Amino acid sequence: MIIGIVGVMLLGAIKFTLARRRDPVSFEDDLPLARVKRGELDLKVYTTGELSAAHSMTLTAPPIGGGALRITSLVHTGLPVKKGDVVIEFDPVEQRYKLDQSRSELHQAEQDIVKAKTDAAVQTAQDKVELLKARFAVRRAELEVQKNELVSTIEATKNQLALEQATRALAQLEQDVKSHATSGKAGIDLAQEKWNKAKLALDQAQQNIEKMRVTSPMDGLVAIQKNMDSTGGFFFSGASLPDYHVGDQAQPGSAVAQVIDPREMELTAKVSELQRSNINPGQPVEIEFDALPRKIFHGNVKSAAAMVQRQFWDIDAGSKFDVSVQLTDADPRLRPGLTAQVVIVGDKKANVLYLPRLALFQKDGKQIVYLRNSRSYDQRQIKVEFENESRAAISGLKEEDEVALMDPTAPRKSAAATSPAGALGGTP
Repeated sequence: MIIGIVGVMLLGAIKFTLARRRDPVSFEDDLPLARVKRGELDLKVYTTGELSAAHSMTLTAPPIGGGALRITSLVHTGLPVKKGDVVIEFDPVEQRYKLDQSRSELHQAEQDIVKAKTDAAVQTAQDKVELLKARFAVRRAELEVQKNELVSTIEATKNQLALEQATRALAQLEQDVKSHATSGKAGIDLAQEKWNKAKLALDQAQQNIEKMRVTSPMDGLVAIQKNMDSTGGFFFSGASLPDYHVGDQAQPGSAVAQVIDPREMELTAKVSELQRSNINPGQPVEIEFDALPRKIFHGNVKSAAAMVQRQFWDIDAGSKFDVSVQLTDADPRLRPGLTAQVVIVGDKKANVLYLPRLALFQKDGKQIVYLRNSRSYDQRQIKVEFENESRAAISGLKEEDEVALMDPTAPRKSAAATSPAGALGGTP
């Protein structure tokens, strides 16, 4: 019996819930209302941005061996430079030591060349004397052999053996002379190669000393980079890095500064998915830099990304699109990294029906409003034509219709116990 009663009560509750979804919502006289109006809808987009240079050249620590380089002189951010001006200087002590060492090795190589040539010349002179002696010995032996008819057989045999021995000695000496010449030339070539190596090291050391002074490749303004080596190689998102300063160590190849062209400045901003549909290239932009208040700069939308830019560590879960703005105003006070308040002057839609975005709700993937009748609220599907941060141009309602700014179907508590913000509408 009890089970049957409980079942009837549950069935009645389900029928009541379904009926409530189908029927108009009962009237709540304390709900905030908004009235549908006809007029002009301004599709301005408000956002923030950061200034960057469209044309810049990066200055790096010279890519040379020997470890980190110490900065001894550095032009400050924002200072103007001309092409060829020195922007960064590094400590050349180590390179000067290598230059002195290479110069010493070059001098030693020059001495080795002189010695090798002298030794080769002495050996050549000695070989010439020995050749003369050997050839004389062969000639004398030949003369003795010619007397063989006049001497005994034993003497003739001795003369013949002496000739053969002198001939062999001459042949061996000629081979030795060729070996001496080859050896002498190899010694000179080896000494010359040592000289070439020492000269190359000397030239390289001289060039490295010249590279210790980094000059500007163009006219522009200096912008010092962040010292990525200041954390010892450890870096995490959100960490604040200092700029390079005199006395800092920079690894070879590290970017230390930039020279930017102040005539080509560009502003990068991010806009929400809702705002992206209101932005097109060429639209005028008004910019007020935080560092230069009460002065309005002008520009135009250069490009608007077609894809969402989102990093996995972003706190904001909303989709963001990159927008690039080309400045049309020049000012010597503008620097890369300046932040600004940006107003993209979008189109104006005339003679449209609009209402506050707080009156829009999402139900089953559809845009709806709660239309007020005499004693209830009807759930009405509408179409959003255009929208900005606060208002939406719609179709599906009439002018002067009243809609609820809070969901009348949402559970409500006393005003003192809760804030109505949780029941407010507004498309995400």
